[in-house]
Amino acid sequence: MGATAEINLLPKQTEAWDAWEDPEVTEVGYGGAAGGGKTRLGWYLGISISEQYPGARGVVGRKELKNLKATTLVELWEIFKELGYVNERDYTFNDNKSVLKFANGSEIMLVDTAFSPQDPEYTNLGGLPLTWAWLDESNETPEKAKSILKTRVGRMNKFWKGRVVSSVPEGTKDATEIKPFWLETFNPNKGHVHRDYYKPWKEGKLPKYRRFIRALPGDNPHLSKAYIENLGRADKATRERLLLGNFDFDSDPTKLMTYDAITDLENNTLLHNGKIKTLIVDVARFGGDKIVLGTFEGKELYSLGVYTYQGTDETVKKIRNESVAEAVAFSNILVDEDGIGGGVVDNMKGIKGFSGAASPLLVWDYVKLKLVPANFTNFRSQCYFKLSDYVNDHLISVKIRKFETNIEGYTKEQAISDLFEELDAIKRKDDSDGSKQAVIPKIEMKEQLGRSPDFADILMMRMYYELKEAPQDEEAYAHARPRSPVRVNKAR
Repeated sequence: MGATAEINLLPKQTEAWDAWEDPEVTEVGYGGAAGGGKTRLGWYLGISISEQYPGARGVVGRKELKNLKATTLVELWEIFKELGYVNERDYTFNDNKSVLKFANGSEIMLVDTAFSPQDPEYTNLGGLPLTWAWLDESNETPEKAKSILKTRVGRMNKFWKGRVVSSVPEGTKDATEIKPFWLETFNPNKGHVHRDYYKPWKEGKLPKYRRFIRALPGDNPHLSKAYIENLGRADKATRERLLLGNFDFDSDPTKLMTYDAITDLENNTLLHNGKIKTLIVDVARFGGDKIVLGTFEGKELYSLGVYTYQGTDETVKKIRNESVAEAVAFSNILVDEDGIGGGVVDNMKGIKGFSGAASPLLVWDYVKLKLVPANFTNFRSQCYFKLSDYVNDHLISVKIRKFETNIEGYTKEQAISDLFEELDAIKRKDDSDGSKQAVIPKIEMKEQLGRSPDFADILMMRMYYELKEAPQDEEAYAHARPRSPVRVNKAR
């Protein structure tokens, strides 16, 4: 490459570079709109780390590898041209393996972060020892992929005598150990980037190790006026997200609940709220899921217990203790009996079991004048659609006065934040072909959230009692049947 290459940073990119040089900062989120210099920042940092630390290994990830190569990688070739890099002299690129190698031995790997049913645990990412990583368009990457990849950063961060080493001999003075570095670049989104970066930044609650730099089109003087004007003439959703960088704007028509209605759950005042208490329990199916106990008074969730899975006997004990403490009748205890929860139901005679896969309840058809199966694929979908009505109409509330957990560091505030994120992930499946109404499968929610929607399921299951109150006997709808014709006597 010859002489030292010079990189000219934009003001916002400089803020990100300062974060890279700050020893306390290990995670940076950059972006918020189109044209803010996200891609260039990622490559500038990747090139700098690779050249400065021979043998370093980094990863650039995006949901789809083909898009990464068609867009993100193309920008790198432009940068290399500007910096005077020559192929086969300063770097090589193996397209089949998607690996970029520098002359000093440093590598940058390109990876696909999309969810695959053949590899739900992302084992393809779990074995990578890395110095640093960058997720481009990280709002598209499933949270689980992000979490697993992040655990690999910092495994190749010791350097000695111009090479990377696993350990440094005692007494060595010329060795270098750099911090693990994690970069995410993204556009506005309501998923994990909103939760991890935008929301805590807006509230002034970002942890010291994390930094968020909001970069908008106006922060990039190199953007053409025509480009910005085109964004200004785009549809409202594009304008709000890519021009104004609005993280709180949501235009997804498949979402069942509006985000404003979801966040209002903590503030809703319920008129004529019943006093009957119900206890809803979602039992962990696997080691990574949680056991959640939610106690309601009427339609207000006021008590929440969150636990790691500890076996059927311990779960039964916790349910019994909560039912005694909060005076909940066994007939008003509902447990998800799909999977492990079935054992809990069997061990507690008198409580009710919930099966989301069951057929939907009957509803009265005012045209056919008879009870007919509801137009849902299963009972879970019926309950979620009912919940969406209650949330959007402000007929249910979440005001946690009692909170208990055995998860270290887990707080009531985090639980409520998780609940809101889960409710925001509930979407309807496409039924434009006339098929029955349904919400997306739980596996899709887990892919998006990186966890099971346990808290949302508690509110969904509470709808069991609202739906069960509707009579399932046709005689109850006798008032809806047409009466005998009325004789009209006209005056002559």
